[in-house]
Amino acid sequence: MIHKLQGSPFHPSVKSCSSVAKIHCLKKLPAFLAALALFRAVAHAGDVDLARYEYQRLQMGMPFRIVFFARDDDLQARATADAAYARVKEINGIMSDYDEESELSRLSRTAGRGEAVSVSDDLWRVLQRARELSERSGGAFDVTAGPFIQLWRKARRTHVLPDAASLEKAGAAVGWEKVRFRPEGHTVELLAPAMRLDLGGVAKGYAASEALTLLRARGIRSAMARAGGDLAFGDAPPGTRGWRVELAPIDAPDAPPSGHLLLANAAMATSGDLFQHVEIAGKRYSHIINPHTGIALTDHSLVVVVVRNASLADGLSTTVSVLGPETGLKFIEAVPDAEVRIVRRPGEKVEVVESAGFKKLLE
Repeated sequence: MIHKLQGSPFHPSVKSCSSVAKIHCLKKLPAFLAALALFRAVAHAGDVDLARYEYQRLQMGMPFRIVFFARDDDLQARATADAAYARVKEINGIMSDYDEESELSRLSRTAGRGEAVSVSDDLWRVLQRARELSERSGGAFDVTAGPFIQLWRKARRTHVLPDAASLEKAGAAVGWEKVRFRPEGHTVELLAPAMRLDLGGVAKGYAASEALTLLRARGIRSAMARAGGDLAFGDAPPGTRGWRVELAPIDAPDAPPSGHLLLANAAMATSGDLFQHVEIAGKRYSHIINPHTGIALTDHSLVVVVVRNASLADGLSTTVSVLGPETGLKFIEAVPDAEVRIVRRPGEKVEVVESAGFKKLLE
């Protein structure tokens, strides 16, 4: 069944009156909208009339949205979208920690056995990106934090904090330096028993980026892919300067106006406790874990990172959330072509910290 998407505060919508994308932060769509959604409008680029195609399907446990401009051919557009979603499904089958038969889960089961496992090119690339981020951030980003994440998933279900003994036991299996990489043969060895990898901070961005790579290979350059808070953008829609993206406001009475970004050939990621958190004994805990302590963040914040690559944006936004505003800003300033906006409410007052070039991205 084909649905015409309508805008809502929850789900990303694109203005039907133009080729400009207006994108809202996601929560969870009603089930009937998790099916394929397609909307078309005609734009003019040079001497070629391009149709605007929009699809949304449930992938990676969330609504995964793809928008692109291509020649007015419904069957070809559908085939192209099918191929892009097949690529996303392939990546999820490699990197999901929920799927016990994924390549990532199989690798985690070898922890502490002295086995160097040859991994796929996709997993190798993502793990290398994660290793670089871990080294540069001093471990503020760490895909080995899986044992901690498992404890906090349980806490979100039961509303009971992890006890000190459980955190200590989990911590013995956490640490990016406990992963050994060998470029020859792309092998990975998990050195400590009970290690469990979690790629939640990079996999969605990588999938969005790979979807655009597939579209470009098929001659489609004006496109956008979104997986939750991770967005990848190709060329601007025909006749525009970029994709118009609405920044999510922090949920506070005195929050500043959200504003809009205009982005093309870039990526954006949003992290924070706006959509995923739990309140236990009157205290709010984010889904983001500090790998050094094993404790979920309690800083009420929203971090937006813009950079060229979607998987990098994904990892950077998580890293800044853990580092905090002062250290996080310095960290981003050392990353080429990266910009950040940090909105937080440490007490009764909302604070906004931005990198020098972030305002240039605003509409």
